[in-house]
Amino acid sequence: MSISGQTSAPPRRNALLEALTSNRVVLLSALLLAAIVLSAIFAGALTGTDPLLIRPRMRLRPPDGSFWFGTDALGRDVFALVLHGGKLSLLVGLFAAFAGAVIGTAIGLVTGYVRWLDPVVMRVMDGMMAIPGILFAVALVSLVGPSLVSIVAAITFSEIPRVTRLVRSVVLSVREETYVRAAEGLGIPSALVLTRHILPSCIAPLIVQTTYMFAAAILSEAVLGFLGVGFPPDIPSWGNVLAEGRAVFQRAPWTIIAPGLFLAMTVMAVNLLGDGLRDRLDPRLSRAARVSS
Repeated sequence: MSISGQTSAPPRRNALLEALTSNRVVLLSALLLAAIVLSAIFAGALTGTDPLLIRPRMRLRPPDGSFWFGTDALGRDVFALVLHGGKLSLLVGLFAAFAGAVIGTAIGLVTGYVRWLDPVVMRVMDGMMAIPGILFAVALVSLVGPSLVSIVAAITFSEIPRVTRLVRSVVLSVREETYVRAAEGLGIPSALVLTRHILPSCIAPLIVQTTYMFAAAILSEAVLGFLGVGFPPDIPSWGNVLAEGRAVFQRAPWTIIAPGLFLAMTVMAVNLLGDGLRDRLDPRLSRAARVSS
């Protein structure tokens, strides 16, 4: 008996590539994000200087040929701080988005498929969503101390309910499909039904949601650093650079503008990329676009 007649197939292998190349805005966003990521990876080669090197005689120096983004109150090169700080900020976004997607997907799959678990787990998710994410992050980081693990865990906590609700909604609609019922009728274990027949239908919305989580996690890390509960000052990140530039903003606005610009460009590129992927991978939006054209 064949169970290949799925009505909600996973996205084609080249769907992501088509989504990037069929829309100029999405393509430019992807290129901008790639440039920012590469500048963070090769920050040492691009700057050629230690971002924490203190030069008291060059403090609050405006941008020029020697210091493209000027210097801060300690004489450190803001260009080097921004590029090196991007490594940590992007890592936080990547780890938080990945952890939120994996944990939320696992909970959402089981919750949507096992009926008696649904009301229990969703009430827990509602309670988690009732806690302001940034307040929980500040409390947790203040309690256990700032580190990559604690900051990622604090940010991930507020993202898990959103992914869980998204995946659960997909599972609730897919579990009644004929091919799922056929798989269950053949005696296929529930774990295989979830991973082989239901999970592929969640991939497209998960990809889009993960991009939004990535952007939100970068912003959350910046907020934590700006509030002084993020990474220590000797570990550059965009949040730290913004926090340290706050005290001298009126005298040296470049200490805020440079990291703020990189942060804004990254979040904008990720959000535009997510919008483009949603428009391409969501079958309902694709059909609406074809009808309107």
